[in-house]
Amino acid sequence: MYKGIYIALSGAVLKDTQMEVITQNLANAATVGYKKDNIAFKDYIIPQNMVNSQPDGSAMSCISGLKTDFSNGNLIKTGNPLDIAIDGDGFIALEGKRYTKRGDLKKDGEGYLTSYNGIKVLGDNGPIRLPDGIVQIDDKGNVSVNGTQIGSIKIINFQDKEDLKKRGDSIFVTNNEGIKSNTILKQGYVETSNVDVVKEMVHMITALREFEAYQKAIQTLEDAVSKINNEIGRI
Repeated sequence: MYKGIYIALSGAVLKDTQMEVITQNLANAATVGYKKDNIAFKDYIIPQNMVNSQPDGSAMSCISGLKTDFSNGNLIKTGNPLDIAIDGDGFIALEGKRYTKRGDLKKDGEGYLTSYNGIKVLGDNGPIRLPDGIVQIDDKGNVSVNGTQIGSIKIINFQDKEDLKKRGDSIFVTNNEGIKSNTILKQGYVETSNVDVVKEMVHMITALREFEAYQKAIQTLEDAVSKINNEIGRI
């Protein structure tokens, strides 16, 4: 009987965590360059020492981790000359071995090209400093001001994106150096998040219903255990 409670409880915990992940995705649906997360889980046979009997093949579920979906979002035109979108695979290289798909770039007080939250964008020769003037960024990432090239935005790709870890604000970190990407950049565009709001809402409703089902199963099993204990006490 308790074995059934363990199984139902493991499912309820999994669905509760899934709800948190879905909520996080929905909260960032309008965040430029955001990559949604999916929960990964696995089943395992209940060990003998948990049930004091031979395992019968009953399985519990547990969370094995979160996996980031790196599929591309849509590109939308902004007209801002410091906005760039990566039309394909690749990440904008930032200082401190940080990377991002968020291309709404800024110019800080010292003239450096930065991410929206102030981290310097790297070029082939270090951070890119912009003099005053009209900024042009071509499809290869070459940055020119008033017709004079002053740097080239470093775009890095990774064969194994599993090594990339989120650090908030659409920033990823990794010790993997990656390889230079030859993907196309589009000036005056940004990439939207890859969150499909409708699908996430459907997933949320499904997860909520499954969570409620696990709750009812736990309550039913607890009532059954209580009834058995009371009847045994009368004998």
